Formats: sequence, C-alpha cells, structure tokens
Amino acid sequence: MKLLAIDTALPAVSACVIDSDVAAPLSCESAAMERGHAEALLPLLERVVAAGGGFASIDRVAVTVGPGSFTGIRIGLAAGQAIALALRVPVVGVSTLAALAAPHILEPFDGVVAAAVDARHGHVYVTAYGPDGRTLLTPRRVGAHEALRALGDGPLKLVGSGAPLLAAEARASGVVAEIADARAAPDIALVARLGLAANPDTAPARPLYLKAPDAKPQGRGAADASIGA
Repeated sequence: MKLLAIDTALPAVSACVIDSDVAAPLSCESAAMERGHAEALLPLLERVVAAGGGFASIDRVAVTVGPGSFTGIRIGLAAGQAIALALRVPVVGVSTLAALAAPHILEPFDGVVAAAVDARHGHVYVTAYGPDGRTLLTPRRVGAHEALRALGDGPLKLVGSGAPLLAAEARASGVVAEIADARAAPDIALVARLGLAANPDTAPARPLYLKAPDAKPQGRGAADASIGA
C-alpha cells in the first residue's frame, strides 16, 4: 500500500509518501512556519507526490486532525479529503499528540510518556501513555499545573512543544521528568506510519478540537448595531 501523509496542524507544513513494502519513505518534505500553510501546502504536495510516484499511485491518505491550530487543521483536512475523494481512496485521521509520542512509546521506559503541545496562556494540549502503549490520559486542554497532577508522580518522559512547560511544573513539584523531544511538530514519516496502521472505520479524518474558537459570534444587539452603523 502506498500512502500520502499530510500535516498542517502545528507550526509546519509537511507531506510524505511511503510504501508499506519499503522501509524508508519514498519522498518527504517539511517546512517550519507559523503562518502561510495554505499557500505553501499545494506546491509542497505536488513536489512530494511527484517524487513518490504520482497521485495515481496513492492507495490511502492520512492527515493530522489536531489538536493544533484551527486554521491549520482545516487546511490539511480539506486537502486530504479532496485528494482522497478525487482518487477514490480511503482517508484516515492521525492525532498530532499520538504522532509526537509514537517513537518514545516504542522505547523501553518505566513511567509515563506524555505528549504536550503548547496551547498558550499557560495551557497545554496533552495526552499520556504507559510503557505498554496504553492510553493513560485522553487528549485534553488543561493548565500546566492541572496536567501535571493528572500525569501522576512520574517518572515522566515529555515530548512536544509543551514539554518545557510541564518540565518546569515537575521541577517545582519534585516530580522526576525528562524532556525527550521538544519539537513543535511531529515527524511526518511517523504520521505516515500511523496512517498505514490506522483503521478507516475507527480513525476518521475529522478535526480534534479541544478548545473553542477565539472568535465568538456577535450577540443580536451587537449585530443589529453593526448593521445600522
């Protein structure tokens, strides 16, 4: 099976083509960026897919569903769903937190692997796994102190952009913790591998929003006032 993976949920635009019968990715490209995902994605996809054998060779699409930027999640999902629809192939969703944690769950570790993305204002998007890969904490958006309480007494292996925030809380509380990887976005090749393993029936390509949008609809009075202005 040949799969195209797309990630625009966090501060990067990434794509990768892998073949289930080949160990190394056929083609990968990633560019770190805070804004401009929509403009960067399509040219990047064209380069990656062309180097990976062309769109006609793709059997499945995987796309990150969050948590992350509202805009970034929507851009990646729209592209992934459109490509899958045009090619008439399945599309699956991959959690950014699961992709960040994946390489560390595979390593022997006595304690908890916690993947955290900085959600700003002292909050993190966080999930946690035990040494056997079992989910110990489902994805949520919480304050760093609350997250540490939910993670327990450690030892903790922290990954993701929220790792430094959790590590500071751990030091203040006397909890043993190490930052294993503080990267802002997951390795796109790991997103692709998780996409290969995913079941389209149980891993839908739907956004994983853990925070309400910052923009709020106007009340009736405000809307009426703006119309009359």
